[in-house]
Amino acid sequence: MNEQIWKGFLNMRLFLLLLLVALAGCQAVRLNPGEPESEETGPSAFEINARLGRGINLGNALEAPREGEWGVTLRPEYFRLVREQGFNFVRVPIRWSAHAAKEPPYTIDEAFFERIDWVVEQALANDLAVILNIHHYEEIMPDPQGHRERFLALWKQIAARYQDAPDTVLFELLNEPFGDAMTAEVWNELAQAGLEVVRETNPRRFVVIGPVQWNNVERLDSLRLPETDRRILATFHFYEPFHFTHQGAEWVEGADAWLGARWEGSEAQKAAVTNLLDKARRWSEANDRPVLLGEFGAYSKADMESRARWTAFVAREAEARGFSWAYWEFCSGFGIYNPARRIFYTELVDALIPKESQ
Repeated sequence: MNEQIWKGFLNMRLFLLLLLVALAGCQAVRLNPGEPESEETGPSAFEINARLGRGINLGNALEAPREGEWGVTLRPEYFRLVREQGFNFVRVPIRWSAHAAKEPPYTIDEAFFERIDWVVEQALANDLAVILNIHHYEEIMPDPQGHRERFLALWKQIAARYQDAPDTVLFELLNEPFGDAMTAEVWNELAQAGLEVVRETNPRRFVVIGPVQWNNVERLDSLRLPETDRRILATFHFYEPFHFTHQGAEWVEGADAWLGARWEGSEAQKAAVTNLLDKARRWSEANDRPVLLGEFGAYSKADMESRARWTAFVAREAEARGFSWAYWEFCSGFGIYNPARRIFYTELVDALIPKESQ
């Protein structure tokens, strides 16, 4: 099957999935009644953010150097299980840089593209919105200028591939930009260039962009977004207190010293969380931008009672401030599901999706 025929085939499949979703009566939640949805305007960024609501990251799969190397290979039933638990969307971390040529024109491997096509199709077939990002592009962090053209070429290909997808397919430019070379100034310019590439083929696509220092909430003030482009969701990640959420994490130096840290939900512990979330709320209000809490979670070496308390508190406080959120993650070290035993950790599921809201 040549490329043109394949793209036409893919576009038709996406169109049919969108039609099925529409016939199912999927309704938008309106946060801005003064900006009604219409054929001309479509949903606003605030409305899309409300549609997203509660989501989960399909982590440790496609952002591994090769899918399966970190113990997770995505299966069709995962999408069904996610939807059945009450989640509205999946965020899909993807290491595109491991599947693209290192020389111009930086072509993405077709077989890998087809795997992502499958992910999009599975999400839409299960009435899930989906966020596709660039994740673990490790080479770009110490040398953003050296990888600028490759980064833009990746987005040119991704954007063209999914330009006919429904508006419930979102793009996220780069996960957790960090490092001495990736300053706020450098990242803001690179993000603007990436957004311009996306807009060439996707003028109305919703795009997610976060600040430097690993999408740190305290660096939202450094994020510069084009004032005239209102189809953007800002994002931040939240793992505070870090010594609790990452205790015993094998990839964090010294994390074993934090083993046994608990989160009891004391007034002081709650205030430490809400003070930071309030910074994101104030930024959202001042900039008139919707906010996605793109990652939060506590590693499995913390006790389950503390994990559930912290998770529930962060989720409810995020919702109270109008943020959508995506828990990190589905079925690995932070996960809510045990794929070997095929069971959910009900304490975490109930913390995320309270039974009274189902």
